[in-house]
Amino acid sequence: MPEPTETEGQPLKRPRRKRYLLLRLDSLIDSTVWNAGFRAVEIWEDITIFFRRFRMTGWKRVFFELAGEGMTLGVAASVVMLTLAMPAFESTVGDWRNRGNFAVTFEDRYGNVIGHRGIIHENSVPVDELPDYFVKAVLATEDRRFFDHFGIDIFGLFRALTVNAQAGGVVQGGSTLTQQLAKNLFLSNERSIERKIKEAFLAIWLEANLSKKEILSLYLDRTYMGGGTFGAAAAAQYYFGKSISDVNLAEAAMLAGLFKAPTKYAPSVNLPAARARANDVLSNLVQSGFMTEGQVVAARRNPASVVDRAQVVSPDFFLDWAFDEVQRLSQRFAERSLIVRTTIDMSLQKTAEDSVSSSLLEYGERYNAKQGATVMIETGGAVRAMVGGRDYGESQFNRATKALRQPGSSFKIYTYAVAMESGMAPTTTVVDAPISWGNWSPHNYENRYEGRVTMTEAIAKSINTIPVRLAKEHFGIQPIREMAKRMGVESPVRNDKTIPIGTSEVTVLDQATAYAVFPSDGLQSRRHGISEILGYNGKILYDFNRDEPAPKRVLSEQANSSMTQMLTQIPVIGTGRKAALDRGIVVGGKTGTTQAYRDAWFIGFSGNYTCAVWFGNDDYTSTNNMTGGTLPAMTFKKIMDYAHQGIALKPIPGLADPFPAQKPMTAAARKAATEAAASAEPPPVRPRSLSAESTKVLRDIGEQLRDAPPLKGQSVASVGL
Repeated sequence: MPEPTETEGQPLKRPRRKRYLLLRLDSLIDSTVWNAGFRAVEIWEDITIFFRRFRMTGWKRVFFELAGEGMTLGVAASVVMLTLAMPAFESTVGDWRNRGNFAVTFEDRYGNVIGHRGIIHENSVPVDELPDYFVKAVLATEDRRFFDHFGIDIFGLFRALTVNAQAGGVVQGGSTLTQQLAKNLFLSNERSIERKIKEAFLAIWLEANLSKKEILSLYLDRTYMGGGTFGAAAAAQYYFGKSISDVNLAEAAMLAGLFKAPTKYAPSVNLPAARARANDVLSNLVQSGFMTEGQVVAARRNPASVVDRAQVVSPDFFLDWAFDEVQRLSQRFAERSLIVRTTIDMSLQKTAEDSVSSSLLEYGERYNAKQGATVMIETGGAVRAMVGGRDYGESQFNRATKALRQPGSSFKIYTYAVAMESGMAPTTTVVDAPISWGNWSPHNYENRYEGRVTMTEAIAKSINTIPVRLAKEHFGIQPIREMAKRMGVESPVRNDKTIPIGTSEVTVLDQATAYAVFPSDGLQSRRHGISEILGYNGKILYDFNRDEPAPKRVLSEQANSSMTQMLTQIPVIGTGRKAALDRGIVVGGKTGTTQAYRDAWFIGFSGNYTCAVWFGNDDYTSTNNMTGGTLPAMTFKKIMDYAHQGIALKPIPGLADPFPAQKPMTAAARKAATEAAASAEPPPVRPRSLSAESTKVLRDIGEQLRDAPPLKGQSVASVGL
């Protein structure tokens, strides 16, 4: 190849120059990397030589090796602790004190005051202004080392464990006052390891963010003290008719004894027990060194007496839920001192409470069931009664709104509702036979199979294979999840193939809300517990009928009619026969029983009301073969029989004969009914102040006045009955 030559004054081209530049760059990179590696080795050797002078031998080496391992384990433990702490600290996000910024007076549906929440109208008193002996009595009884620990009292915990071990039972608690406050502010009373872990972390968080005086003040203001009161100031006014600043030592001891057992030791309920508890508090004052025996002897000789007043019945579980609703709705306005007209009917509430309590008292031991809950919703969405447990003073955890439990077969309505929407009918036949879905093979109760059955027979007999077959062969899982959400289930719904037979956890309120769609003719039930919120100046800040949207349709009229036709057969020919009401009142509903008999449900409805009932145990232990068709159905009947006395009956939509004429009883049946009535406890009678006809006339007048045009230059206040 000829050498390149210069032509017409142009410089000679050198194609090899680029190659030389790349070789130089490669050489530079190689030398730089090698030098860097060499320098790194030198630095590491220098570090090694430097640390050799700290090398320990003999017994010192053992000490430093253990210290090093301890630091490693400490770092790992810190990571684990942080992982456990994160769920607890989520509770502190936002204005966690906002609950105390409200002063809310609650009224029932008729305008009667039924309770308070938030800052109760007895103004809290600063700790510095409280009687010294009252503060000492609380600390001597609840947490003697309050000013010495960091939220968790290690020494107190070991002392309690020792005392309990010696006594062979729980006679002394290890929770600090700060831990109790953490539970009151952020957690429930549910007994679980998870809750205790959260409680411990939140106690440490409170100690890090608040002073001891602030913690003590919050504890004295936020704790339930019985009689519908929260905080020592309100309790002093309620029990003794005086300010907390004016209580004497005997009264202070009685108040201090209420913090852990307000129902058991409430002096308005059991004065002898309250005085005995106060005497124990006085002994604690002496044993802790806060006071001498001579200083407390007068209080022992002259125990406190309480104001004689009628027992105030407060629907506390309902009020807790309604207070949460107030805080949610109050984001629309700035006022924090409020009067709230609720939807609760105290007559129905008392019956619901008595029914749950009497059912547990009479049958709880037989069925090994210790807790129950119920919610009643009037057609239209108003919550008329709510029971969150057998004893609010013992446990403020609301099992009606917060406890997630498997609903069992009562969840099947969502599968059947999807089937009705897809064109099936109550008379559609399906095959009840063994079925497998992947590696899952559900079976029926007692492992019996019926062959070809109608949809009505399938749901009435609570056959398990049918809803599974419908989901597997026709529409899948997702439509069932969507149907549950549309009908009012607010709890997360699982996305697995087992949900057609009720494995996805729900609340009692969820089920009551969803079943209330049926008597609403397929429209949203619009469940609510608050009808109006007013400021103390009388201004209406919120009105449910004015401010909430109209209900949306969630089931077609045809599908809803098919569902009511099937569900009204369950108390007649199905698993819910013990739920059938007296006087021939038509009801529909569904039983539910979960695996190992842990939960038992009955949710049912008439044209007027929907009622959901649950029984079980807080610790998820099995009941003694209790099914939804036994105690829950019987309790449903108690509540609903009472609720339907003296009212105009509404028809269940979709039924050809919503008010069937009651057939005359035979002589034998009449005799059997008479004998049963003679031996049974008489049912409660609902008081009637107005006849159903009079009530209807007054309601019509109220509606006409509300819809009438205003007078010239004037405005007409809304009229409601």
